[in-house]
Order: sequence, then structure tokens, then C-alpha cells
Amino acid sequence: MDADFSHNPKYIPQFLEAIKTNDLVLGSRYVAGGGVVNWGFIRRAISQGGSLYARTILGIKVRDLTGGFKCWRSKVLESIDINSLKSNGYSFQIETTYKTIRKGFKVKEIPIIFEDRRVGQSKMSSKIFIEALLMVLKLKFL
Repeated sequence: MDADFSHNPKYIPQFLEAIKTNDLVLGSRYVAGGGVVNWGFIRRAISQGGSLYARTILGIKVRDLTGGFKCWRSKVLESIDINSLKSNGYSFQIETTYKTIRKGFKVKEIPIIFEDRRVGQSKMSSKIFIEALLMVLKLKFL
């Protein structure tokens, strides 16, 4: 989870309840009840478009593939071999979730409201954006 309170700790009890019967729990901005606060149109379009692109190419149903508020079972992280990840930027969120699904683990999305940081800057850049586009294709065909 982001330590700047963009990911509100109030959701942690829901994560802990959901992880009892799931292997990965994702805090999702793009399921019923989820959303974002203080984002402009461009940022929303990039985030939603990125998730739609990855979901379509990879053939998976997870709605929020680019989010980082997650609760993992340790066996999942051991199974997907996090030391072998190829991503450097935000695409590691897509890569880890995709590998989890490919290994047959159970994934659940729970709604969260993501409030953009009040201090600091996003790490999003054109380099990170292009890496994510290409990484999705690599994941599909490797």
C-alpha cells in the first residue's frame, strides 16, 4: 500500500477478512463502490485505459490491474518468484497479478476510494507508460 495515505488504512480489516478465502486481494478503484478522488481526466484515462488494455490483451477479468493496494498470501509470492520479475515501473503491478492468475491462485477485488497524494509527485512518466505497454505484450507471448 502507498504510505502517503492515498491508500486509506481503513480498508485493512476488509483485506484481512477477504484474504481468509483468497490468495490475493486487490484494492480496486474500478469495481462497484470504488473510485478516485482528485484526479484529472488525463490521469483517469491513463489508469483506466491501462487496465482495459492489459485486461484485454492478457484475457483476464481483474478490473484494476495497475493499483498497488494489495494483500498477498506468502505462498503466492514464493510461487511467482518475485526475484524473476522483469518490470521496473508500474507494470510490476500487472506482472505480479497476471502471474498469480496464471498459477491458478484465487484473486478477489474489493472496492476502495483512492485519494491522490497531497504532497509529492507521481512517478508516472512516458518511459514508465511505454514499459507497461510493452510488458503486457511480453507477458502475453512469453
